Amino acid sequence: MRNAQPRLLIVDDEPDICANLCDIFTDLGYEVDTAHSGNEALALVESNFYDVALLDLKMPGMSGIELYRRLREISAGTVAIIVTAYASTEAARSVLSAGAWQIVSKPIDFSKLLVLVNEALDQPLLLLVDDDKDLCHSLWDVLRQQDIRCSLAHSVAESGEVLAKRPYRAVLVDMKLPGGSGSDVVKAAQEIDESTRIVLVTGYRQEMNDQVRQALAHGAHAVCFKPLDIDNLLSTVRTLLAK
Repeated sequence: MRNAQPRLLIVDDEPDICANLCDIFTDLGYEVDTAHSGNEALALVESNFYDVALLDLKMPGMSGIELYRRLREISAGTVAIIVTAYASTEAARSVLSAGAWQIVSKPIDFSKLLVLVNEALDQPLLLLVDDDKDLCHSLWDVLRQQDIRCSLAHSVAESGEVLAKRPYRAVLVDMKLPGGSGSDVVKAAQEIDESTRIVLVTGYRQEMNDQVRQALAHGAHAVCFKPLDIDNLLSTVRTLLAK
């Protein structure tokens, strides 16, 4: 289910472009923040979750691709759409390779941009909690290819900070985490939104058996064991997201 007030971040060093897009999207019911530089944008992202970020490719100081890479580190669940007059350049191809979703050419065709923003908002939002950062980044790539937005957290404390900013359709959580266990994340997620779908993940089938059974009894919906069968994981996630 789409959030009632989707939140957008517009980043462009041309104030008129920011102001015009802000006015239009605000009139359509979106919550919108604007920034005119990469550093200004990152300061906003540190304290807010944005569903979609519209990023200019060429700006003074921090480039669009550098901004996107840092945005992905801070807020992996934000979908980035690049808005640029340089859509056919190597820089544009590089930012797509880094994980940005789409490119829109300037001058902006707003009807096309609006369609893309709405498509991005219709992608379900999932939280992946695991202290194995390499695994998280690999799964992020897999899930984005399935048009699933994926936020990341690597500890119980970090997951709490992420969950406080936005409810999630589903949470994939490792049962062994720094600062606690996956059960702590399950409880926190369900206190925020009892409809959140929970998938437990563990590489310790025997050791974590009792905790897994307890979590399933208290509302977790499925369990996947490491090493992960990606096809099985995706099938499980799709099934839960469809309910």
